[in-house]
Amino acid sequence: QVQLTESGGGCGQAGGSVNLSCIVSGPTEGRFDMGWWRQAPGKEREFVAAINWDAGRTYYADSVQGRATISRDIAKNTVSLQVTNLKPENTAVYYCIGDGENGRDWGKGTLVTVSS
Repeated sequence: QVQLTESGGGCGQAGGSVNLSCIVSGPTEGRFDMGWWRQAPGKEREFVAAINWDAGRTYYADSVQGRATISRDIAKNTVSLQVTNLKPENTAVYYCIGDGENGRDWGKGTLVTVSS
């Protein structure tokens, strides 16, 4: 069973940046994409960014295009997300996700709070 453990959340100010990391444990065969979603208070979960595990192709939501960078370290089995120029509306629980042959796995999330 795949387990995803996020870290790096916390409090920051508008205009700052956050670096999130996700450690992947368990079977890695058949994994397609890894990524990040987020859920702001009172809102639905939304896609933030994704990366193809093998090829490294990246995908971003329009809302973070140009401000976010997703990367993966195959040797360390980690996925990272950096978001710069944070905005108060970026306050959310950020979830690491993994898509594979058995469907999608979710981490428990890490809270990012951005103050104005």
